[in-house]
Amino acid sequence: MHEILDQYNALQARRQFLAAGFGLGATAMAALMVQNGRAVRAAGPPPAAKRVIFLFMAGAPSQLDLFDYKPDLEARFGEALPKSVSMGQRVTAMTRGSEQLVAPSMFEFRRAGQGGVYWSTLLPHLAEVADDVCVVKSLHTNAINHDPGKTFLCTGAEIPGKPSIGAWLSYGLGSMNRELPDFVVLTSAYWTGGTRNVQGLYSRLWGSGFLPTRHQGVAFQTAGDPVLFLSNPKGVDAEVRRRMLDTLGEVNRKHQAEIGDPEIQTTISQQELAFRMQRSVPELTDLSEEPQEILDLYGPEVQKSGSFARNCLLARRMVERDVRFVQLFHRGWDHHSILPKQLPGQCFDVDQPSAALITDLKQRGLLEDTLIVFAGEFGRTVYGQGQLKRDDYGRDHHPRCFSGWLAGGGVKGGISYGETDDFSYNVVQDPVHVRDLHATILHQLGIDHERLTFPFQGLDHKLTGVEKAYVVRGILT
Repeated sequence: MHEILDQYNALQARRQFLAAGFGLGATAMAALMVQNGRAVRAAGPPPAAKRVIFLFMAGAPSQLDLFDYKPDLEARFGEALPKSVSMGQRVTAMTRGSEQLVAPSMFEFRRAGQGGVYWSTLLPHLAEVADDVCVVKSLHTNAINHDPGKTFLCTGAEIPGKPSIGAWLSYGLGSMNRELPDFVVLTSAYWTGGTRNVQGLYSRLWGSGFLPTRHQGVAFQTAGDPVLFLSNPKGVDAEVRRRMLDTLGEVNRKHQAEIGDPEIQTTISQQELAFRMQRSVPELTDLSEEPQEILDLYGPEVQKSGSFARNCLLARRMVERDVRFVQLFHRGWDHHSILPKQLPGQCFDVDQPSAALITDLKQRGLLEDTLIVFAGEFGRTVYGQGQLKRDDYGRDHHPRCFSGWLAGGGVKGGISYGETDDFSYNVVQDPVHVRDLHATILHQLGIDHERLTFPFQGLDHKLTGVEKAYVVRGILT
């Protein structure tokens, strides 16, 4: 059905283009557009995963305090970062003119799992499932400030307006469930550790950009109806709503036949999906039938609407129903000061629920074809900000290296990948750019990132952009 709709939309776009009177050259261009649309879904690698859950830690967690163990830094407390390490690299305006003094992590690390990977003691539950997790310590990015960093991680470009990764997957692979959207967004309503330096989240982070709008993410609400206007107004029942949609559909189809705008077909299909969601979403978000042991697995916050724990459980219920891409946003990680005070609360929010999500999916046989990704927009500096005490410091933005982790979906568990230097400042082994992360996600879902394209303003656009991107094969089974 998805392929038929795509071909129909491409045909309507071609009719509209020709109707404008652009002649023979337009005919050739329209034909190429249709061919390109078909080429998008040409055979890629065999898919290891069907779905993705992306746990986005907005604000940038400190890799030094959570994943990238550097015990030798303790002896360097308060020393200036060597110029041979920083090499004049770009810093934010919050650091310019100040001395860059080393602030070792005050938190302990321990080896976990059969692979013996180091985990911060702030993440005890994730350490328990370490054999299912691959920690990537060599991530790096272009952006040095939050908004372009988040935009780049979500869309593959620092400049707003490009399609988000979930929209690309919806476009490239289509829907697996007629009753729910391909792409759902869940945002934490509160966060324990961070109460300041919290940036906003914008709908363009899950938007469709220049792709058809039916591929954009659907943001679920934390209060009231899970989706806006899910409930019918007073006096309007399901039968009345059905008649209204049928009449409106006839008008829209007549309008499309006249002008050939493919977005009209999007409107029709989304209105029909919204009608079906009036039945499917209440059942999806009702946790009353979840066994108590599952609720306990996700921790005490699972009963709070809008908590990260509840959103993790909802994510499991969504992928169980074949939602293609679920993205969770958890804010509060921007720790320029009092990091030791705020970071434990952030970890309390995400540690047990993230580990529970892995365990829950695994015991249901869903982890093997569901890819989980955990990352922020960039990393944190080794040098401190604010007060510089062993138990009181902050850290600035750092795009040169940061850590994240992946689980399931054909990724090796129980390993760490990539290395940084002694200061967790530069990547020294197996670098993984954000573009490479995107290429790897697409690869695991059976898509060649070089061939997933969309024609717009004379260019064939890709999620991974025009620079070279590589699949990170060293982390794959």
